[in-house]
Order: sequence, then structure tokens, then C-alpha cells
Amino acid sequence: MKTTSEPRPESRTESISAGSDRDHVQSLERGLALLLAFDAEHPEPTLTELAQLTGYSRPAVRRFLITLERLGYVSSRAGRWSLTPRVLLIGQHYTESHALVAVAQPHLLALAEQTGESASLAVLDSGEVAYVARVPVRRIMSINVQVGTRVPAHATSMGRVLLAWAPAGVVDEVLTRHPPRALTARTTTDPVALRNLLHEVRAQGFAVVSGELESGLLSAAVPVRDRSGTVVAALASSTSTGRASEQVLRRDTVPLLLEAADRIGTELGHRRQTQRSVPSEGFY
Repeated sequence: MKTTSEPRPESRTESISAGSDRDHVQSLERGLALLLAFDAEHPEPTLTELAQLTGYSRPAVRRFLITLERLGYVSSRAGRWSLTPRVLLIGQHYTESHALVAVAQPHLLALAEQTGESASLAVLDSGEVAYVARVPVRRIMSINVQVGTRVPAHATSMGRVLLAWAPAGVVDEVLTRHPPRALTARTTTDPVALRNLLHEVRAQGFAVVSGELESGLLSAAVPVRDRSGTVVAALASSTSTGRASEQVLRRDTVPLLLEAADRIGTELGHRRQTQRSVPSEGFY
């Protein structure tokens, strides 16, 4: 892991604020949006379908597709388009270039062995939880969870951990501008109630969520900090209500999660006293 010195905070601010609308490359934005239009519901869309999904004109979509095809990211057959394995390189470069994933992987394996349950590492991205590393033990969700899978933050233990230490603006975006929707009969959707839960997570240092993303799904999560003390990820263990209870998770699993998260943080350079040096972080 590189040990180059971090840029001064003001340098980061200057580099971000230096950007403007004239620096925004709209064609790149549209090309990426086109790639993201391919999903489980539209694995092989037609040009017309892609135009409808993205809101772009057919001629524009055609140009983007031809460019992406020449670069090897999409292919066409009988009027339908599909992604090629080359797009996987983008995710591969992410995992290979982020020390967090490399450092966390062996600890995920150890955690899965200790608990006999799946272990996951996730980050917050655009108000959703994005899995960046995972060790599955058994399938406990109806969706096939793997690296890259995204789930709503408000209904998951990892999401609540990440939101509990997120800036106020991020929390407002998730809880107010995009109202949380009910995924099961137990999903908490009231913004005030969710904020109270986030305060509770901050106070106790972990989150336990039962049956809010999927009925029968039970999970616990804790924060992972980098060397500056910033919460950069959430570490979780997931099981089912048929194999464990919230009380069992709090008693047996949460301590293991906290120990694993502490070891990951230590390898990232975090020291416990760093946490006390940033009391203003999060939405408090």
C-alpha cells in the first residue's frame, strides 16, 4: 500500500471547486449512462429500447453504441445489444486500486469462518449500499448478492451504519428528497423514525436490522475507519431469522464484527484516538 503523503484538505477543496460546467464532458456522461441502462430487466435491449431507457435520441444512442462496440464494451446480434466481459475490467480495476478491499478480504474470510454466515463489505454510493467485497456462505436473499450489487440504504444494517456517519446533506438526500419506500411490512420509512435510528446507531456503534429489506433476513453491521478516522465502509454479517435472533446477533456476532473492523482499520492506519479527533463528522 502506498505511503505517499495525503494532500492538504484545502488542496482537495481547490481541485474540486476549480471544476465548472465547461469542464463537464456530456458525451462521456451519456456513454456511461448508456452502459448503466443494461441491467437484469434489460440484458439485451434494442437501440430503440435504449433510447427510451436513457431519454437520448436514436441517432445519439447509435453513435454511442458504435463507439462502445469499437472499444469492446458492447456487442450486437440480430438487432439487440449486450455488454461484453470487458466491462468487468472496470470493477476489477476498482478492487485492485483500493487498499480497503485488499485489506478487508482476509478478515471477511475469517469472519465467515467464525460465524458460519456470509460476510460483506460495502460503501455508500448515491444513497445506495454498494457491495465491494463479499464472502458468501449460503444464499439468504432472493437476489443474487455479489460484488457490485446495490441495495437501498434505509432498510439495511450496512446502509444505516454508513448513513449514521455520513454528512447531513447525504442523509437529507436519502431520507427527504428520495423518500424511502417500504420493501416489506417491517421496513421503516418515516424520515423522523429513521433519523432516530441513525442516532441510535451512532450511540451504540453498530446496527442490527431484521426483515426490513427482505422478510426473514437478519443482519448486523459496524463501521470501518481509515487512517483519518473517517468511516469509509460498513462490515456486515447476514443470516436468517430462522437461524438466529436479534439478541443472538448483538451478543455473539457484533463483538466479532467490531474486532474485525478494528483490525481492518488498524491495517489502514487508523488509531482509536483518531475517532475522538473528529467529533463533528456525520449528520449530528
